[in-house]
Amino acid sequence: MSFAQDIVIDAFLEKWENSKNYLIQIAETMPEEKYGFTPTPREMSFKEQLIHIQQNMDWIVGYFEKDVLEAEISTLQNDKARLIANLTSSFDTVYNVIKASRLEDLDSTVDFFAGKKTKLQMLNLLQDHVSHHRGQLVVYLNLNDLKPPAYVGW
Repeated sequence: MSFAQDIVIDAFLEKWENSKNYLIQIAETMPEEKYGFTPTPREMSFKEQLIHIQQNMDWIVGYFEKDVLEAEISTLQNDKARLIANLTSSFDTVYNVIKASRLEDLDSTVDFFAGKKTKLQMLNLLQDHVSHHRGQLVVYLNLNDLKPPAYVGW
Protein backbone atom coordinates (compact mmCIF):
# COMPACT_ATOMS: atom_id res chain seq x y z
CA MET A 1 0.00 0.00 0.00
CA SER A 2 1.43 3.36 -0.98
CA PHE A 3 1.83 6.36 1.29
CA ALA A 4 -0.66 8.36 -0.80
CA GLN A 5 -3.25 5.63 -0.42
CA ASP A 6 -2.72 5.72 3.32
CA ILE A 7 -3.43 9.43 3.28
CA VAL A 8 -6.44 9.52 0.95
CA ILE A 9 -8.29 6.28 1.60
CA ASP A 10 -7.33 5.84 5.23
CA ALA A 11 -8.25 9.45 6.02
CA PHE A 12 -11.64 8.95 4.37
CA LEU A 13 -12.22 5.71 6.28
CA GLU A 14 -11.41 7.35 9.61
CA LYS A 15 -13.72 10.27 8.86
CA TRP A 16 -16.42 7.91 7.55
CA GLU A 17 -16.39 5.87 10.76
CA ASN A 18 -16.63 9.05 12.86
CA SER A 19 -19.43 10.28 10.62
CA LYS A 20 -21.31 7.02 11.12
CA ASN A 21 -20.94 7.13 14.89
CA TYR A 22 -22.04 10.77 15.05
CA LEU A 23 -25.11 10.20 12.87
CA ILE A 24 -26.11 7.12 14.86
CA GLN A 25 -25.85 9.15 18.08
CA ILE A 26 -28.12 11.79 16.53
CA ALA A 27 -30.61 9.12 15.44
CA GLU A 28 -30.57 7.61 18.94
CA THR A 29 -31.10 11.01 20.59
CA MET A 30 -34.42 11.68 18.86
CA PRO A 31 -37.26 9.78 20.59
CA GLU A 32 -39.03 7.41 18.22
CA GLU A 33 -42.34 9.22 18.70
CA LYS A 34 -40.70 12.33 17.18
CA TYR A 35 -39.29 10.60 14.10
CA GLY A 36 -42.15 12.12 12.10
CA PHE A 37 -41.13 15.66 13.11
CA THR A 38 -40.62 18.14 10.31
CA PRO A 39 -39.87 21.84 10.93
CA THR A 40 -41.86 22.99 7.87
CA PRO A 41 -44.16 21.24 5.40
CA ARG A 42 -41.55 21.50 2.64
CA GLU A 43 -38.88 19.66 4.67
CA MET A 44 -38.39 15.93 5.06
CA SER A 45 -39.27 14.47 8.44
CA PHE A 46 -36.50 13.27 10.75
CA LYS A 47 -37.26 9.71 9.65
CA GLU A 48 -37.29 10.65 5.95
CA GLN A 49 -33.92 12.38 6.34
CA LEU A 50 -32.40 9.18 7.78
CA ILE A 51 -33.89 7.06 5.00
CA HIS A 52 -32.66 9.54 2.38
CA ILE A 53 -29.11 9.44 3.79
CA GLN A 54 -29.11 5.64 3.83
CA GLN A 55 -30.52 5.27 0.31
CA ASN A 56 -28.03 7.79 -1.06
CA MET A 57 -25.12 5.81 0.39
CA ASP A 58 -26.46 2.62 -1.19
CA TRP A 59 -26.79 4.38 -4.56
CA ILE A 60 -23.41 6.15 -4.60
CA VAL A 61 -21.40 3.10 -3.47
CA GLY A 62 -22.61 1.36 -6.64
CA TYR A 63 -20.37 3.73 -8.60
CA PHE A 64 -17.36 2.18 -6.85
CA GLU A 65 -18.31 -1.44 -7.23
CA LYS A 66 -21.09 -2.37 -9.63
CA ASP A 67 -21.76 -5.73 -8.02
CA VAL A 68 -21.57 -4.45 -4.47
CA LEU A 69 -23.59 -6.49 -2.05
CA GLU A 70 -26.53 -4.44 -0.96
CA ALA A 71 -26.51 -3.29 2.62
CA GLU A 72 -28.36 -5.65 4.87
CA ILE A 73 -31.92 -4.43 5.42
CA SER A 74 -33.11 -4.95 8.96
CA THR A 75 -36.34 -6.80 9.66
CA LEU A 76 -36.69 -5.32 13.14
CA GLN A 77 -40.23 -4.20 13.88
CA ASN A 78 -39.21 -1.18 15.95
CA ASP A 79 -39.01 1.64 13.39
CA LYS A 80 -36.21 3.55 15.11
CA ALA A 81 -34.09 0.45 15.69
CA ARG A 82 -34.66 -0.71 12.10
CA LEU A 83 -33.62 2.66 10.66
CA ILE A 84 -30.49 2.75 12.81
CA ALA A 85 -29.60 -0.83 11.81
CA ASN A 86 -30.08 0.05 8.12
CA LEU A 87 -27.90 3.17 8.44
CA THR A 88 -25.19 1.19 10.21
CA SER A 89 -25.25 -1.49 7.51
CA SER A 90 -25.03 1.06 4.70
CA PHE A 91 -22.16 2.91 6.38
CA ASP A 92 -20.34 -0.41 6.84
CA THR A 93 -20.92 -1.40 3.21
CA VAL A 94 -19.41 1.88 2.00
CA TYR A 95 -16.50 1.46 4.41
CA ASN A 96 -15.71 -2.04 3.15
CA VAL A 97 -15.97 -1.08 -0.53
CA ILE A 98 -13.73 1.96 -0.13
CA LYS A 99 -11.25 0.02 2.00
CA ALA A 100 -10.90 -2.47 -0.87
CA SER A 101 -10.38 0.34 -3.38
CA ARG A 102 -7.00 1.31 -4.76
CA LEU A 103 -5.79 4.87 -4.97
CA GLU A 104 -5.57 4.70 -8.77
CA ASP A 105 -9.27 3.73 -8.87
CA LEU A 106 -10.14 7.19 -7.54
CA ASP A 107 -8.90 8.77 -10.80
CA SER A 108 -11.35 6.80 -12.94
CA THR A 109 -14.54 8.51 -14.04
CA VAL A 110 -18.17 7.48 -13.83
CA ASP A 111 -21.23 8.73 -15.66
CA PHE A 112 -23.19 10.55 -12.99
CA PHE A 113 -26.44 12.46 -13.51
CA ALA A 114 -24.44 15.68 -13.03
CA GLY A 115 -21.93 14.66 -15.70
CA LYS A 116 -18.69 12.70 -15.63
CA LYS A 117 -17.17 12.60 -12.16
CA THR A 118 -14.08 10.95 -10.78
CA LYS A 119 -14.50 8.38 -8.08
CA LEU A 120 -12.64 10.78 -5.82
CA GLN A 121 -15.41 13.30 -6.42
CA MET A 122 -17.96 10.60 -5.63
CA LEU A 123 -16.08 9.82 -2.43
CA ASN A 124 -16.32 13.48 -1.46
CA LEU A 125 -20.01 13.50 -2.38
CA LEU A 126 -20.66 10.58 -0.04
CA GLN A 127 -19.28 12.50 2.94
CA ASP A 128 -20.69 15.86 1.90
CA HIS A 129 -24.21 14.47 1.49
CA VAL A 130 -24.17 12.85 4.92
CA SER A 131 -22.82 16.05 6.49
CA HIS A 132 -25.46 18.20 4.79
CA HIS A 133 -28.42 16.16 6.00
CA ARG A 134 -26.88 15.41 9.39
CA GLY A 135 -26.63 19.17 9.94
CA GLN A 136 -30.35 19.45 9.28
CA LEU A 137 -30.98 16.70 11.84
CA VAL A 138 -29.03 18.64 14.47
CA VAL A 139 -31.45 21.52 13.89
CA TYR A 140 -34.39 19.10 14.25
CA LEU A 141 -33.04 17.99 17.63
CA ASN A 142 -32.62 21.59 18.78
CA LEU A 143 -36.15 22.48 17.67
CA ASN A 144 -37.38 19.65 19.89
CA ASP A 145 -35.30 20.93 22.82
CA LEU A 146 -33.00 17.92 22.63
CA LYS A 147 -29.29 18.43 23.13
CA PRO A 148 -27.39 17.12 20.10
CA PRO A 149 -24.41 14.87 20.78
CA ALA A 150 -21.03 16.57 20.79
CA TYR A 151 -19.65 16.99 17.29
CA VAL A 152 -17.11 14.42 16.17
CA GLY A 153 -14.78 15.85 13.56
CA TRP A 154 -11.84 13.95 12.22
